[in-house]
Amino acid sequence: MGNLKKLIDSNYLEYANYVVKERAIPDIRDGLKPVQRRVLYSMFRMDDGRFNKVANIVGHTMQFHPHGDASIGDALVGLASKELFIETQGNFGNILTGDNAAASRYIEARLTPLAREVLFNKDITDYADSYDRRNKEPVALPAKIPVALLLGVEGIAVGMATKILPHNFNEVLHAQIDYLEGREFKVYPDFIQGGIIDVGEYDDGNGRVRVRAVIESPTDKKLLIREIPFGTTTESLIASIEKASRSGKIKISSINDYTSSEVEIEINLARGYNSEEAIAALYAFSDCEKSISLSLLLIRNRVPVQSSVTEVIKESSESLVEYLKKELEIKLDRLNDKFHAKTLAQLFVENRIYKKIEELANYTMILNTVKDAFIPYRNMLVREVTYDDAEKLLQLPIKTISRFDINKNKKDLKSIERDIKQTKKDLGRIKAFTVDYIRGLIDNYGYAHKRRTVINSIEIVQAKDAAIENVKLYYDRSNGYLGTAIKSDEYIMVSEFSHVLLMFKNGVYKVVKVHSKEFIGKGLQYFGTTNSVNGIVFSIVYRDKKTGYCYVKRFTGIKYILDKEYRYYPQGCKIEYFTKRTDIQITCEFEPGRKTKIFSTEFNLQDCKIKGISAKGVRISNKNIVKIKAGKSQNDEQNEIIEVSDRYGKQPDLFEAAEEDKE
Repeated sequence: MGNLKKLIDSNYLEYANYVVKERAIPDIRDGLKPVQRRVLYSMFRMDDGRFNKVANIVGHTMQFHPHGDASIGDALVGLASKELFIETQGNFGNILTGDNAAASRYIEARLTPLAREVLFNKDITDYADSYDRRNKEPVALPAKIPVALLLGVEGIAVGMATKILPHNFNEVLHAQIDYLEGREFKVYPDFIQGGIIDVGEYDDGNGRVRVRAVIESPTDKKLLIREIPFGTTTESLIASIEKASRSGKIKISSINDYTSSEVEIEINLARGYNSEEAIAALYAFSDCEKSISLSLLLIRNRVPVQSSVTEVIKESSESLVEYLKKELEIKLDRLNDKFHAKTLAQLFVENRIYKKIEELANYTMILNTVKDAFIPYRNMLVREVTYDDAEKLLQLPIKTISRFDINKNKKDLKSIERDIKQTKKDLGRIKAFTVDYIRGLIDNYGYAHKRRTVINSIEIVQAKDAAIENVKLYYDRSNGYLGTAIKSDEYIMVSEFSHVLLMFKNGVYKVVKVHSKEFIGKGLQYFGTTNSVNGIVFSIVYRDKKTGYCYVKRFTGIKYILDKEYRYYPQGCKIEYFTKRTDIQITCEFEPGRKTKIFSTEFNLQDCKIKGISAKGVRISNKNIVKIKAGKSQNDEQNEIIEVSDRYGKQPDLFEAAEEDKE
């Protein structure tokens, strides 16, 4: 059993290691996963400037990739959708709508000029055996731009994952220039889909971003989605909107998708639902707004490491300097070889060195004679003459020697000398040369990569703020239950996220969440959502049971912790009158007595100062008040004050004088 466990552990560790390094996580050197690298390398080997059938590219790639044609085809289509390295012909699907590509035998592809320029150079590429040892494949392509940042990468391996968002071509290359010239730089994601991005929590390639669709409102009853968030398609976006509509979170009458090369989703709103409310609900309850968590994980020196955008740009820029330096050194060696060969040929013909070997029969003597013949001209040569040089001279045809143009050869030598001088100069200013190279890439290819995603601060739409209050919350006065699953004549309209204020006749108030059924007790004076009471001024008259004095109080601003009990009038008192009207005339009748000359007093509630809910009220009189009447307000035609809800069903008679407590 122990041996079996060791075998399983060993095999699983080997499998995990393979998945991490050979399948899911890209290499920091070229920013590519192995399958992507193999696809591009195969296209380079097949490249003749014309389009190739994708089926043929897939077949060629299978020489290097052991995991089947489906993964290769998917990788090629995915690379093509980035619009950077692969030029397409035919139906490659649509990343906006989520439509799939046509079968590989019907579509064609070839490398873009950018790919040919920045990804391939046989002279500076390291190769390794393919999986079957029949071919050689690149260990990593000598990428001259930060590919991982430009393409964006998503991969899941054993115990780890990477999520890198695509960035703008011009901005990344300008960041490379800034780094090489010693300036600070910042780059942010950019998506083909466009949309809006909030980078407030973006941590240099890690952290989190919020992305949004671009929604227009041509009329108050119609919305148009013009750009969708990264990671969505019009199909998935519409599905999320329809789901929110079915659950009652968004009120729409119809939704139509007119997307082709550009996004156009038309949403017609239900009657009585305005566009401002609808847009807030779309951001809160559908995929019109998404939060994306990021992890910039790459393979460095065969080990997965957490990195950052800044580190990738720095490492890519330093690698670019090294690549260009190697290319210049190779170019210089070739120029020197070319200059040496042309100089030898000129001396060989001009000084008739070939005449010295006419009588010689031994090949070794011929080679030595040719070599020794150049000793007097050593100061004209860039290096010593070798046997290889002598053999090349001996292979010159008689026709070439007889028609040798010395003047043309001298012009060629001067041209080569200029190239050698310029190459040495470029090597001496390699950083400046690298900056010039990057600027050349921007000039040649940057016009096709303008920023599409708008960077903006996104105000988070809380679901509870955007929720529609379309659920009835009932209060059963007879048994003291509150909830959405009970039935009663008294109810208010709430949403699933609402907080409900409960004010009882005994002076206690608290705020609770919406439940299907909950016992809260009898004696409820008022209930309503906390959103609906914002700005409302409550007015009460309460009596101190010990002194008998009555107090009037007006208050607003309900502060609370959920389910915690508070008081809105002092302990040891009882409520006499409760209203949320502000323009009511109150009449208080006093107890008759021998010395009583004034039997009532009147005051307008608007004359009382508004205070906080914990403040004590103002005493009305030192006389005993036996009856309180509320006169009609400016908006009422009758003296009896019984309010009916403006929007929904009949509410409790909360505004009549309270009944005497039964003791």
